Amino acid sequence: MKQPLIIVTGPTAVGKTSLSIDLARAVNGEIISADSMQVYRHMDIGSAKVTQEEKRGIFHHLIDVLEPYEDFNVTVFQSMAKQALEGIYDRGHIPIVAGGTGFYIQALLYDIDFKENDNSQAIRQELEALCEERGNEYVHELLCRADPEAARQIHANNRKRMIRALEYYRMTGEPISKHNEDERKKESPYRFCYFVLNCDRKRLYERIDQRVDEMIHAGLVDEVKRLRDMGCRQGMVSMQGLGYKEILDYLDGKWDLEEAVRVLKRDTRHFAKRQLTWFRRERDVKWVELEPFGFNGEKVLEYIMEELEKEKIIERT
Repeated sequence: MKQPLIIVTGPTAVGKTSLSIDLARAVNGEIISADSMQVYRHMDIGSAKVTQEEKRGIFHHLIDVLEPYEDFNVTVFQSMAKQALEGIYDRGHIPIVAGGTGFYIQALLYDIDFKENDNSQAIRQELEALCEERGNEYVHELLCRADPEAARQIHANNRKRMIRALEYYRMTGEPISKHNEDERKKESPYRFCYFVLNCDRKRLYERIDQRVDEMIHAGLVDEVKRLRDMGCRQGMVSMQGLGYKEILDYLDGKWDLEEAVRVLKRDTRHFAKRQLTWFRRERDVKWVELEPFGFNGEKVLEYIMEELEKEKIIERT
């Protein structure tokens, strides 16, 4: 029988962290973070990283495992997550993948194959240089010509994924969108339940704005200052994260703090919208709308437990 796997995801600020911890406590689980920023040490406030107190004794994987100058991408995530899964299964626990990076979740869930060859580094360097010299929009236009579907899914500001898509096309002659779609059609090696939390857009946007205000109050500007003092600069993978690039622009004099906060709130709302678009394209997803539960965490948890029992992911006595 396939090994069990639970996924708890949804747009930023919807409440994934607390629910995933409640669920882990209920099913004897461990959590694998599917977040592209919480993997980095020293980046706590802007990534809304789960605190030791919030963890309530639940083991979390892929948090605080890299330095900000190290690259993190889908292939690194996939490798680390598979290693974490082995240990969780060996301990007789149930893994819960929690986080909002849909591409990472997809890569793990369907064991997507990311082909590499010796030429990839040279191509990547060439494309990175093009981004610096001609701008992201120019490189995005190259992607539009090579792989219109990938270009539709990848924002021009997401330099990492944009370069990866063009790099793949240059290496194989095949659009990465077609490759990923073919890979997604494979049967998952796991017995899984894939939950997407969601709520009314107005309420979600209010939660996003409130979270940004809380981050500023908690010392996000000082956190980014410390990172800059450590040598973190624009263009590094870690500094492309929401909250970090906007505050770094403020510190570099591009705009004042009020404008940086406005842009951060706007870009985070746009990010949440793109996340929802991604999850709507995924198959075998169970949408969990929070309004009918009155945003009551206990009621949401009970519904999820019932679904897990129905799908034979867990057994309750």
